[in-house]
Amino acid sequence: MRRLFIRMTLLCGVLDAIYASIWSILAGGNVGRTWRYVASGPLGDQAKEWGATGIFAGLAVHFLLMAVMVGAFLWIVRAPWLKAMNPWLLGTVYGLGLYLVMNGLVVPIRFGTPFNPAGIKDVLLPLFPHIAFIGIPLALAARRIQHS
Repeated sequence: MRRLFIRMTLLCGVLDAIYASIWSILAGGNVGRTWRYVASGPLGDQAKEWGATGIFAGLAVHFLLMAVMVGAFLWIVRAPWLKAMNPWLLGTVYGLGLYLVMNGLVVPIRFGTPFNPAGIKDVLLPLFPHIAFIGIPLALAARRIQHS
């Protein structure tokens, strides 16, 4: 189980980090600024000014959060009725749950920003990676382990 936890944390963490970095560039932002912003969550606003150290701190925070998300999934999925659920549905539901927790609780509490998406784009862009790069890969991996 430990190997699965480590592998899935790395896989989901890398997929989500690539998505966040690419989206940052496409939105006209700066990848370094994105990761320093992530670091500022638990480490305070001063992390936004840390240069390369802030980028590495942001990536460390990202992978720690991913470890929590993966660990929570592996703990939750022990329920027999969840083990029987279609992995695509399970992954989608878990990804939606992650999106709601991160964007509806964690970000508003830490940064004081309300959870008030202005349009469908403001929902779909952050929802997509939670489902496609975290929820579904976790559910498919859990199903594969179950049947081996």
